[in-house]
Amino acid sequence: ELLTEGNYFHIYNHGIDDQDLFRETDDYNYFLHLYEKYIDPVAETFAWVLMKNHFHLLIRIKENMVYKYSNADRSNDAVRFEEIKWETINLNNLSASEGPDSVVKNKKPQPHLHFSHLFNAYTKYINKQYQRHGNLFERPFKRKQINSQSYLKQIVIYIHNNPVHHNFCQHPVEYPWSSYLSCISVKSTKLQRDSVIGWFDDVGNFKYCHEGKIEIEQIEKFLNINQPVSVRRT
Repeated sequence: ELLTEGNYFHIYNHGIDDQDLFRETDDYNYFLHLYEKYIDPVAETFAWVLMKNHFHLLIRIKENMVYKYSNADRSNDAVRFEEIKWETINLNNLSASEGPDSVVKNKKPQPHLHFSHLFNAYTKYINKQYQRHGNLFERPFKRKQINSQSYLKQIVIYIHNNPVHHNFCQHPVEYPWSSYLSCISVKSTKLQRDSVIGWFDDVGNFKYCHEGKIEIEQIEKFLNINQPVSVRRT
């Protein structure tokens, strides 16, 4: 399924052969660092959770984006270029003097390749960190377009309750590696918090909806997660 502009997607991936993706706190943090580098330029994030051997995301692919730097802009500072080459600009936000004609040479990003770069970069990190070899993630990664706001709400709840479902905690607020805490906070965040809370009307109802029972099997069937996901706690 293509990651098309302007549409919402649930993104899911799992460690190959049920291997752990995250072992230490530094691993979670480094994945989020890479996520900001590769995914933020092409997608808005509405919910996420990182479990030991899998993760879930709810994203929306940005529209009218092009790379800020073309190959012609590459400087002699190769290290610096590696840092900035993923940056994008929104054509809708350009002034008349710097209209689309001025960036016509710049390519449109392909979001699925950004995810591939994320997975490849993280795999290299883990392989070096733990002296392992080979693939880390299952391929291809699963993606499901979400067209209904009611399903968007259900998927947010499902994502935040994943640690509860796998017996890591009794309530989403207790788990540090999800977007739940950002949703109920007032701290600055790149998460699309206002939109998410808007789907639930207010923070109070957001919290209330996360208290109830959710139909895990029904949602996983809808999301095409057709294999039972087991998570080792150690």
